[in-house]
Amino acid sequence: MPGAKMHADEVDIDEVLVGRLVAGQFPQWAGLAIEKVRSAGTDNAMYRLGEDMVVRLPRIPGSAHQIDREQRWLPLLAPRLPLAVPVPLGRGVAGEGYGFAWSVYRWLDGENLFDEPVSDLRRAAVDLGRFVAALRRVETAGAPRSFRGGPVGTADVEVRAAIRDLGADGTVDADAATAAWEEALRLPRWQGDPVWLHGDLLPGNLLGRGGRLSAVIDFGGVGVGDPACDVMVAWTLLSAESRDVFREEAAVDCATWARGRGWALRFGLTAEHYYRVSNPVLAAVGHRAAAEALADLQGR
Repeated sequence: MPGAKMHADEVDIDEVLVGRLVAGQFPQWAGLAIEKVRSAGTDNAMYRLGEDMVVRLPRIPGSAHQIDREQRWLPLLAPRLPLAVPVPLGRGVAGEGYGFAWSVYRWLDGENLFDEPVSDLRRAAVDLGRFVAALRRVETAGAPRSFRGGPVGTADVEVRAAIRDLGADGTVDADAATAAWEEALRLPRWQGDPVWLHGDLLPGNLLGRGGRLSAVIDFGGVGVGDPACDVMVAWTLLSAESRDVFREEAAVDCATWARGRGWALRFGLTAEHYYRVSNPVLAAVGHRAAAEALADLQGR
């Protein structure tokens, strides 16, 4: 898991700071054990609080808004979803030299699917497809836009830079990646009404117990928009054999499927490019996503 800072504007967070924040704002939980949670997350740090809670703190200014977003919308979404999601228990404010709001959630048992992959990907594909479909059905009145709810091409500069650098060192086939990316840019844009999406369905944000998917975490990017970005889990996690199962359960049309593959390519290339030194775990997820998307295109 990442040790050094991943971002130039990342703030310092440790157990001592978390203990001071909890004691000062939630004295009923003062004295409970605090333990850093191993995570490849890039926007927030997490610390287990006692046996039944977890503290989530933004690492960078750009993710500070995620706290209020989760606090506002998770209670609405949770009862409408078929998998467990975080339950907010408290909202902290800036203090003790820490400059952002922060949250306390109920602890969810399970291991993330990067560290401990599920044994049955077809079952996981069913569960994920039903989760995505259920999320899309929730009423969207007043909902915020997801940071990944717009067109895939908004990161064109970043993707081309990634292809240039990763191609130069032989990590990717630059010609194949460029052709695939330009195909994604030509796809028609989403014309439907905005729908709810998680925005970050990566293996590290999925928990499993007993070999099965059990929970979805990290709703900092939740919002509405084009549903395609939630489809990219088909390439970040699933196999070629289980992808069609997910697609059927999620009821994904051909155009959205193609845009989702474009999102997998975009995420994969930019994540590996940005995090290959500071966060090898996320870089590996990115490498797989791009490779699977390219293989899928070549196998048509």
